[in-house]
Amino acid sequence: MKKIGFLSFGHWTPSSQSQTRTASDALLQSIDLAVAAEELGADGAYFRVHHFARQLASPFSLLAAVGAKTSRIEIGTAVIDMRYENPLYMAEDAGAADLIAGGRLQLGISRGSPEQVIDGWRYFGYAPQEGESDADMARRHTGVLLEVLLGKGFAQPNPRPMFPNPPGLLRVEPHSEGLRERIWWGAATNATAEWAAKLGMNLQSSTLKFDEGGKPFHIQQAEQIQAFREAWKAAGHTREPRVSVSRSIFALVDDRDRAYFGGNESRDQFGYIEADRRAVFGRSYAAEPDVLIEQLKGDEAIVEADTLLLTVPNQLGVDYNAHVIEAILTHVAPGLGWR
Repeated sequence: MKKIGFLSFGHWTPSSQSQTRTASDALLQSIDLAVAAEELGADGAYFRVHHFARQLASPFSLLAAVGAKTSRIEIGTAVIDMRYENPLYMAEDAGAADLIAGGRLQLGISRGSPEQVIDGWRYFGYAPQEGESDADMARRHTGVLLEVLLGKGFAQPNPRPMFPNPPGLLRVEPHSEGLRERIWWGAATNATAEWAAKLGMNLQSSTLKFDEGGKPFHIQQAEQIQAFREAWKAAGHTREPRVSVSRSIFALVDDRDRAYFGGNESRDQFGYIEADRRAVFGRSYAAEPDVLIEQLKGDEAIVEADTLLLTVPNQLGVDYNAHVIEAILTHVAPGLGWR
């Protein structure tokens, strides 16, 4: 059994070719797709966060709305850029969204990727401390968030408060018990995957990572997952960690699928998302279901992971994206033993 969810970047554009033309469309359609995915039997609805872009940006209002409209499906992010975040405010928002959803929040965070503007986090009021990089700052914010989510009191109460306080130091409210164990780290290297394991975070690995040896993407990603699990075991954590990978996978079952994705041969690509570091970008999959099953059997990282996030082309509309999810659940997952 493998958990299967979708991952939406929430792109929108005023183009007449898009069915998602405004920010309102992107948000409302995200809610509708989560509801549809739950009805189809999918396990997760995940959303990417990008600032200064015509994409999904502020996640917690969306997550709360999805949580209120659904009852079973996991809701999450993949990922939130921690360079932009106030960790205490984030703990409040995340706690509220998780309580609304009844403890279904799976919060994916990371140090972030290149954004639309230069040092965009500075406009949000954050700057690295002396001797820090922006990645260091993101990890510092993460450390504060993880500590706060434990729910321990740390703030000195006012001796003459407006409302009565419980005894002792105060914590951030609302607190959602168990959320600390549902934090995931989006790792682009083996070393950061190991770092996440030591801190007791689950692992999210996307369709790209920094190149560490020139091997095919899925093999490098599988090695990253193995390194994560070894570091988790060495850290002595008592619970089992979770690992997700994301993929663009399309089962060609009707003429629409063939028109959109048929005949597009895809392979790994090597390139640069940062000036001095080469990255490897994983291939997409698009084929008839029987061919797709055989192709996916050979993807070592998917085999290693317990959760698969299907990256959806959200601008094609809710109905078509629900069809994409249903096709995988119906025609592909059973042949791989995932259902």
